[in-house]
Amino acid sequence: MARLAGPPEARNGTIMKKVALTVAVLALGLAACESKTANAVNNTDVSNAMEADANAAAASVDNALDNTANAADNAANAMDNAAANTVNNANNKM
Repeated sequence: MARLAGPPEARNGTIMKKVALTVAVLALGLAACESKTANAVNNTDVSNAMEADANAAAASVDNALDNTANAADNAANAMDNAAANTVNNANNKM
């Protein structure tokens, strides 16, 4: 069995001080990592929200364009029908 150097009274508490110091350093390192992780999570949430908003806006624009095209088609069809009805009415009165 190996013997520790120095008299027992000189070693008293030295190991516990080293353990306490090691635990303190590790705790500080962990705290620093946690704040960076929280910031990364918050930044990711903001990015995801921005992407969702952009996708919703793009979908709204697409829907508006589709509705406008449909309205234009419906108006053209109505004009064609009105013209055909006018011709038919004129032919019926002859």
